[in-house]
Parts: sequence; C-alpha cells; structure tokens
Amino acid sequence: MCAMRTLQAIPSWLGFALLVLLMAPIVALSQDNSANDYPNRTVRIIVGFTPGGAPDITGRILADRLNAAWDRPVIVENKPGAGSAIAARYVAESDPDGYTLMSITNAHAVAPALNSKLPYDTVKDFAAISLTSIAPNWVLVSPALGAKSLQDFIALAKAKPNQLDFGSAGVGSFMHFAAAMFNDAIGIQAQHVPYKGPPEALADTVAGRVQYVVSPIGAALGLVRAGKLIPLAVTGTNRLAEFPDVPTVAESGFPGFGLLTWTGLLAPAHTPPAVVEKINRAVREILEQADVQQKFRAISVEPISTTPADFQKRIADAVGEYTAAARRAGISEN
Repeated sequence: MCAMRTLQAIPSWLGFALLVLLMAPIVALSQDNSANDYPNRTVRIIVGFTPGGAPDITGRILADRLNAAWDRPVIVENKPGAGSAIAARYVAESDPDGYTLMSITNAHAVAPALNSKLPYDTVKDFAAISLTSIAPNWVLVSPALGAKSLQDFIALAKAKPNQLDFGSAGVGSFMHFAAAMFNDAIGIQAQHVPYKGPPEALADTVAGRVQYVVSPIGAALGLVRAGKLIPLAVTGTNRLAEFPDVPTVAESGFPGFGLLTWTGLLAPAHTPPAVVEKINRAVREILEQADVQQKFRAISVEPISTTPADFQKRIADAVGEYTAAARRAGISEN
C-alpha cells in the first residue's frame, strides 16, 4: 500500500518523463536492429525527371553499386513532372523505412521559391542522406538562331523582347530558375516553355522550336560535341577544360554571376537515423571508387559526398538563397 501511494504521488509530468527515459533504450535498439537488417528487400530511388539527366544518371550509377554492395535489388523509377515536385510529394508520403529514396537536383530547393503552395515541406518532410555531385551549367542556343557569342545573343534578344523562347525541365526546375536568373542578369525578356525533363527541352532546342536553354553540362554534352547545340557561356566560375573557348557568364561582362547544379540523395522524414547513416556510408564508399568517379566525370559532374547533417543544411540554405534571388529577379510561378 505504501508503494502504491508513493507511485500515485508522482506528478503526471514526472511519470511521463520517466516513461520516456525508460523507452529511449528500447527505441534506440529498435533503430539499430532496423539498420542491421537493412535492406532486406528492394530499394527504390525515385527521380523527378525523365531519363537522361544528371539525377537519373548518377542515381543509376549509385543504384548499380548499392545493388552489388547490399546484394539486394536497387532500382531507379522516373516520376517526372512539375519540376520534380510530383516525385518529391510521392517520396515525402512514402513509409520512412529507407526503401524509398530520391535522387534530387537543385530543383528540389528551387521549387518553394517558385511555388508557395507545394503539398510538402522541402526541408522538414525529408531526411538528407548525402550530396552526390556538383557541376556548372551552360547557355546553349539552337544553331538556327544564328548567334555565335553571348554578345550576339544579347543583341538579338534585346531587339526582340519576349519573342525568344527558352526551354526547361518543368516549372520550378533548376533549368527554369537558372534561365530566369540568367535572363535577369543580362537584362532580357523571353518566354518560358516547360518540358518533362532536360532531354525533351534540349531536343526542341536542337529542332529550333525553342531558341535556348540553360542546361546542366552532362545532359547536353553529346549534342554540343555533335554540333547540334552551340554553347555561348558557362555559369560556373571557370571555363571547361574541353571547351576552353567558351567564356563564363561572369567574364562576359556580368561579374558575380554564377550558378552550380548539384545532385543528392534523400529519404522521407523520420527514416531511422541508423538507416540514414548506413546508406550514407555506402554512398560515400561508392563515390570514392575510381571507376565511379570516372563515370561521373564522363557526364561532366564532380562526385562529392557529405554527412547527412551537412546536406540537410545545404538544402535549407539553398531554399533561402533561391527564394531571395527569385524575389529580387521578380521570378514567379509561371
């Protein structure tokens, strides 16, 4: 009876606190066990664009190596549309067990800058795993346009305000954002034509149905090498080794302009930290493999990995940076 009265005398808040303390080791053990058992079935990497772009190619390289490392199927599924927002919503609403991942680009952080009504929170609804690559972009025009330099292009665009069209991988995609920022920097006005992914936007630029794109290097490398698209400028801080005659936007009269594309891997929020860490370790080991680095550089992206915390911070910082830039440039949801 005395013991019973003692228990009844414990304040409810203290009782709850004691319960939490007692449960903590059990929860931690459960998470450790889930990581030890992970993966025991097929892992899917979702890509928010059509096949052929950097998040698709890097995602497939990682899937192939994770398959070998884990001896479990790791497959890539493309769910294109809305600048990767359709795929992001799908992943955000998936079970947080590590079996549904997402290979993203900057488009993930650009989306909230261009769309205030996303059905998910770009930062809070996802668990960052690792950055996987980083690369510059370039400004490409259709040969039919007749522009041979960035100065030619600017003169033509200013002589025909709102008469040139630029393609992108969809509303809210990084291609959309990069082109809009480029337009603002050089002082031109043009019409946006969204597509489902980089390949479609590039194909229509080749055909002359749109006049230019600001594209990831790797997505258009073959088309440029074949002479089907003309590179006018690079958005990074340095010229490309393979194309030393193509200047940067900054050195072409617009100092301070620079935009890089990155890719990375996410999971749904509340995925057990031990599972996130296990995936992160595997990805970092894969990105250190010489032949994987060669595959990444073949599409003109530089392999790079981070801790989950560092990648989470990069995404949050990028959302703030892109939102501020969109407001400065007057970029809206169109």
